[in-house]
Amino acid sequence: MASIDPRVTRMAEEALREQGYVSLIDVLIGIGWLHPVHRDLWRQGRVACLEEVVQVGPDKVSTAMAALRRWARERGLEPDETAYVARTRDRRTLRFSAGGDPGTELAYRTHWISPALSEAKRARLQEKASRPPELVVVSPLGDWTCARCGGTGDLLLMEDDAPLCLHCADLDHLVFLPAGNATLTRRAKKASRLTAVVVRFSRSRGRYERQGALVEERALEEAEASCLADADARARRRDRDEERRRRADSELAKRLTDEIGRTFPGCPPERAARIALHTSVRGSGRVGRTAAGQRLEAGAVERAVAASVRHEDTGYDELLMAGVPRDEARTQVRAGVAAVLDRWRRG
Repeated sequence: MASIDPRVTRMAEEALREQGYVSLIDVLIGIGWLHPVHRDLWRQGRVACLEEVVQVGPDKVSTAMAALRRWARERGLEPDETAYVARTRDRRTLRFSAGGDPGTELAYRTHWISPALSEAKRARLQEKASRPPELVVVSPLGDWTCARCGGTGDLLLMEDDAPLCLHCADLDHLVFLPAGNATLTRRAKKASRLTAVVVRFSRSRGRYERQGALVEERALEEAEASCLADADARARRRDRDEERRRRADSELAKRLTDEIGRTFPGCPPERAARIALHTSVRGSGRVGRTAAGQRLEAGAVERAVAASVRHEDTGYDELLMAGVPRDEARTQVRAGVAAVLDRWRRG
C-alpha cells in the first residue's frame, strides 16, 4: 500500500461520516494539499483551474485519486457525477485540471455516496449539488478600483479575477441585509429573484466569513412583514402559555395548602398558604416542584413544612451565619423542628 493511502482513507472516512459522501476535493483539503481559501477563489471563478492552487503536482494528485477510488470501491460506495459551476453571473462550468483531460475531470466531479443513505437523503444531496452556487460579493479590506469604470465602493464582485463595483456588476439595486437573523435572511433570499452572499476575509482565521446578503428591497420588506407577523403570533402564544402556567401553579399551590392543612391541622392557614406558595415556585427546584410534591405524597409535604419550620421557627439561619456547617446546624435544630411538627399534627 502506498504511503498516501492511510491519509486518504482517514480523511475520506471522516467526510463520509459527516456528510454521507466523499469527493476528491474533500480529501485534498483534509490532507492539506488544498487550502479552503484557494478552493473558494476557484469557486468564485478567479482561478483558471483547481490544479493551479493545489499545493502538489499532478502526479501526487493522481496517486490520491487512485487511493480514493480503491477505498470507495472497497467500501461499496456508489459514484455520482456532480456538476461544478462558478459563483459568477454566467455560472460557467469550472475546470479542475490544466489539460482538461476528460478522465481527470470526471474523477474530480465524482462524489462517492454511501449506499446506506435513504432515498430522501440522496435526493437532498443531489438537489444541493445541482443547485447553482450563490453569487459572492466581497467586503474588501483595503482600497480597490473597479476594473470597468475606475470607481470604488464598499463592496465588489470579482469577475475574471478583476474587481467590479456593484453598479458595473448590475447589483447596485440590491440592499444589504446583515447576518444575525436566520429566519429573516432565509425568507428574504427566497422572495428575492437575485441574491448574493457578502463575505469578508478574516486575517486571524485565514478564511472568508459571511457578513450578510444582498437582496431585493421588495423581498426584504416582505420578509420583515412576515417575521413581524410571526413575532406577534409568538407573543400571543407566550401570553397564553404564561396564563396556563399561572393557572397550573395556582392550582398546585391550592392543593398543597389543602394537604398541609389536612396533615398538619394545627398549622395556621396563612402559614400553610405561604409554605405551599414558596415550595411550589416554578423553576425553584424545591420540594413542591418535584414529582412527589406534585403528587402530594406525605413525605414530600412533610419535608416542605419542615423546611419552613427550620428557617422560621428555629435558630438554623443564625447558626449558618455564624459559620456552623450545614449538617451540624441541622442536627442542632432537629429536635425543635420535630416538636413544632408534632404540635401542628395534633392540631
